[in-house]
Amino acid sequence: MKVIILGTAWPYRGGLSAFNERLAYEYIENGHDVEIVTFTLQYPSLLFPGKSQYSSESAPRGVKITRMLNAINPFSWLRTGKYIKRQRPDLLITKFWLPFMAPALGMTNRIAKQAATCRVSILDNLVPHEKRVGDKFFARYFVNSIDGMVAMSQSVLADADMFDPRRSKPRLFCPHPLYDHYGSALSRDEALRLLNLESDNRYILFFGFIRDYKGLDLLLDAMADPRIAQLGIKLIVAGEFYGDATPYMQQIDRLGIANRVVLHTEFIPDHEVNRYLCAADVVVQPYKSATQSGVTQIAFNFDKPMIVTNVGGLPEIVPDGRVGFVVSPQSDAISDAIVRFYGENWVERLTKGVREEKKKYAWSNMTDALKKVMQQTKFSKHE
Repeated sequence: MKVIILGTAWPYRGGLSAFNERLAYEYIENGHDVEIVTFTLQYPSLLFPGKSQYSSESAPRGVKITRMLNAINPFSWLRTGKYIKRQRPDLLITKFWLPFMAPALGMTNRIAKQAATCRVSILDNLVPHEKRVGDKFFARYFVNSIDGMVAMSQSVLADADMFDPRRSKPRLFCPHPLYDHYGSALSRDEALRLLNLESDNRYILFFGFIRDYKGLDLLLDAMADPRIAQLGIKLIVAGEFYGDATPYMQQIDRLGIANRVVLHTEFIPDHEVNRYLCAADVVVQPYKSATQSGVTQIAFNFDKPMIVTNVGGLPEIVPDGRVGFVVSPQSDAISDAIVRFYGENWVERLTKGVREEKKKYAWSNMTDALKKVMQQTKFSKHE
């Protein structure tokens, strides 16, 4: 089967690229012909909140990546659609995460349809965390350009009814697979040495891009709990600020917790990810809103328990009391969970639960879900 993945890939960095490249490898390993068609321009500089869109890593080996799509140039949408049409893929997979991308991705999908290509989208979000005027219009435009969809959380699957109320397009839920390409696990001592951290402290981890909806401010408030200081717990914040860092810095100073917060607020390259996960005892995701999160799948890969808030799809992925704790998005609930984690042998119990639970998140489950959706469309002849 010929497969084209339309979306972010190298030389762009971050979780979207990591997902699409890992999905491509899964298809390649199973004997399929795969190409990723990605952007020449993803975000205009004025709209990109981080420091750089580009990866410092080498290009992934063995994956054909074609840069063609410009997110704001309609002529490139036509050119990309015609290119895909000429390739005549059996399956066109579009990773959708932001309504801003709907015109480019939607137009490209519409042109590709002329090649009788089955068009299935993997949905990160349909209703974005940070809402803007026109979001629903653009999301609907995109949904109308595809034949079926796979959502990675039940909440996103439910959102699809807003844009396809007659449920005319087949859809399935398949949880986010493991991010298993960030290197081998390190010993705690080795990870701490590489990060230049002292081994006589306990460390919890906030990982990933720092945006308001991810609730770092709630976690910082939780760190002010005197019980956490008494337990010798330090917070590692590893990830780039996508917005103004000043409020967080002021909050740290106001709370008097600077000596208990380790800030590594640059983009974390792939080859360093294992250091942070292996140095920490638990990953904390204090999100105020969520669908699914790739961070949970990195934590699963490194056998790390999690403390998450009961928003979006996070409770689906982190069963309370089995692989971590699910709490309300409030600082006192988060601090209670952190204190609880270090008592009553929870570390050992939850780590064991993580090792069992992560067996659900094989990449073959995602390709199977895409195949099932494909078979439920009028393109079921392409198996």
